[in-house]
Amino acid sequence: MCRAKLLIVSVALAACALVHPAAFQEGLPDPVATFSILGYDPASGEVGGAVQSRVFSVGNGVLWAEADVGIAATQAWVDVSYGPKALALLRAGLTPDAILKAILDSDPDPGLNGRDWPKEGRQFAVMDAKGNYAAFTGPKASPWAGHKGGKYCTAQGNILAGEAVVAGMVDAFEKTDGHISLRLMAALDAGQAAGGDTRGMQSAAMLIVKKNGGVWLNNDVVLRLQVDDNPEPLAELRRLVELNGRRSRR
Repeated sequence: MCRAKLLIVSVALAACALVHPAAFQEGLPDPVATFSILGYDPASGEVGGAVQSRVFSVGNGVLWAEADVGIAATQAWVDVSYGPKALALLRAGLTPDAILKAILDSDPDPGLNGRDWPKEGRQFAVMDAKGNYAAFTGPKASPWAGHKGGKYCTAQGNILAGEAVVAGMVDAFEKTDGHISLRLMAALDAGQAAGGDTRGMQSAAMLIVKKNGGVWLNNDVVLRLQVDDNPEPLAELRRLVELNGRRSRR
């Protein structure tokens, strides 16, 4: 009986090691292995992004946006500085493709707390205020990892069930009607339906901006939602999105 239990534990640990050996280094957080989408609505001028992952509070540092500038997502072996750097370079007039190259070339790959946190494992997407975008998936991002672009949208993720996750997200964004929040939400649901993050679900977030598009005075944030720890984060995020829609109609 004891040998059987040891075999089960050994198999489980071997399966975990397939994710990425550095993920289990003592003192390091998990990589932000997740799936996200950035999108633009030419009718409203809004840009936004949405993300889901099996990490606590995935919205903390993944999505960065500024009205009349653009939006970025930084994930996998994440360097949070990629977000504000992308916005600064968008303000300076660089294209998304040029921004990817500039930020990656300037990354000193310093590691994290003295341990490996590989630059080649980064995943990053940037979109300008007109819906032009570029995305990068490093060769050391934990498999399956990749990105797919569509009309006014780009989906990216790692530790996923497969390419069908990002393909389904793009398809759902393009085919869903209504406010961009509903289109982003449909994309997340489609990604999960295709297998999502192979580790499961825990948190989700959404960020949408437009100049003076938010409630109150001088507010460019149309919507900022975070579900930090929930067994059904997408269900809770959809509840909040639909609640916001009802409030907006009133």
